[in-house]
Amino acid sequence: MEDFEDDPRALGARGHRRSVSRGSYQLQAQMNRAVYEDRPPGSVVPTSAAEASRAMAGDTSLSENYAFAGMYHVFDQHVDEAVPRVRFANDDRHRLACCSLDGSISLCQLVPAPPTVLRMLRGHTRGVSDFAWSLSNDILVSTSLDATMRIWASEDGRCIREIPDPDSAELLCCTFQPVNNNLTVVGNAKHNVHVMNISTGKKVKGGSSKLTGRVLALSFDAPGRLLWAGDDRGSVFSFLFDMATGKLTKAKRLVVHEGSPVTSISARSWVSREARDPSLLINACLNKLLLYRVVDNEGTLQLKRSFPIEQSSHPVRSIFCPLMSFRQGACVVTGSEDMCVHFFDVERAAKAAVNKLQGHSAPVLDVSFNCDESLLASSDASGMVIVWRREQK
Repeated sequence: MEDFEDDPRALGARGHRRSVSRGSYQLQAQMNRAVYEDRPPGSVVPTSAAEASRAMAGDTSLSENYAFAGMYHVFDQHVDEAVPRVRFANDDRHRLACCSLDGSISLCQLVPAPPTVLRMLRGHTRGVSDFAWSLSNDILVSTSLDATMRIWASEDGRCIREIPDPDSAELLCCTFQPVNNNLTVVGNAKHNVHVMNISTGKKVKGGSSKLTGRVLALSFDAPGRLLWAGDDRGSVFSFLFDMATGKLTKAKRLVVHEGSPVTSISARSWVSREARDPSLLINACLNKLLLYRVVDNEGTLQLKRSFPIEQSSHPVRSIFCPLMSFRQGACVVTGSEDMCVHFFDVERAAKAAVNKLQGHSAPVLDVSFNCDESLLASSDASGMVIVWRREQK
């Protein structure tokens, strides 16, 4: 990786249907702030000595833990336009949202039965590229190809504020600052990352930086002190985030693969004494899912391993499973252009594939677990959202 000097995301007639087969906020561990310092590579999961942690998740294998009974529900209110992002609300089992290139966002509720679309958020004049829930789930922020971001109240669906991109460029991704939800980071088509104050609608002074290409993916570490951004030229940049001012300082650059768009970045850290490796999961149109180790407090990345998937052109995303820090294995989930949802054990040396869900009829673009892993949502390029139910042991 390179060093840098200081520089300076109307329910119509076509709604949703239930389909049960017979057969988030992602819960993120709190980061130990000393996690990066003076530590050998090690494993990214708890060791066999972590009896208490394993007891919380049970003694079943990863394959058993991620066995699914089938489809719990299918939402098709956005069919005919891609749904690039689906997300369960933070620490929530039954609320999720999805955004569509049709320009709208759906807020959905799975319980009480039957699952329903609570409301449609409309206002963007072009496709919605990304969205994010605030920590308390009362606010959503969305980015759009219409060069605006919007702030929405989840309770009633009203648009609180519309904020134009500082460069009048298509907005492609967004993420909340995890500690200060008054700040949101956005990435645009003119290669820029901006820290935005959603209360004032203004760009934060010193909170902008330029990448080598269109900014497609953003992810903070848990404490909010490190930000990674990926672009369509194949680079991932790390930034130091000043908690007091919102200023970004460019730290490191990794070229994942020249010319291969980085479409997803997910950061994960550990509170466990047995496994304290922070990790980054990256999709980059290489027909591989990549797992990196974060080796220092400037966000330097070291490739740990890769997993085979089909991704050469679509903006496929992946996630860490929310409860994996309590198990003797570590599972990640990704979409794929083969129309399947893939599960991999990041610690299994051979035959890392744990499960594969089939049911989509188009490339799977995004995946999201609810907080207790009882349900998984996946979205695809045709606008379908499937909610999968995990088998109960």
